[in-house]
Amino acid sequence: MTPTNWSTWSGKSILIYLDTHVVVWLYAGLTERLSQQARTLINEQDLLISPMVRLEMHYLYEIGRVTVDSSAITADLAQRIGLRVCNKSFDAIVTRATTLSWTRDSFDRIIVAQAGLGDDLLLSKDQSILKNYPQATW
Repeated sequence: MTPTNWSTWSGKSILIYLDTHVVVWLYAGLTERLSQQARTLINEQDLLISPMVRLEMHYLYEIGRVTVDSSAITADLAQRIGLRVCNKSFDAIVTRATTLSWTRDSFDRIIVAQAGLGDDLLLSKDQSILKNYPQATW
């Protein structure tokens, strides 16, 4: 996908799902870790996260890898950049996740499945996701 066709991809407005590391980096102001394409998409498109991203950030908080609770991060980014938590049917997401046999990481399965329900873009640097989810981009 090239920058010239993001806004008209499949003739619909683009929803961008963010992987956990992207959310953490945005909150921390570490935008230099993002690719130029990632920065462009974040600035120009509607942004969503799976509730699984919130859970993964909470785990990272519990083990000390991040110093702010996931609710505070989500609320802050909702205010600053309009980030929303997706509310698609959990049953539909899990059904889709059961088809993703390329990973045993339950976080990745749910995050990819959630984006995949609408064939939406998923912004991730994770090489496994980039290799296995055609709508993943970095």
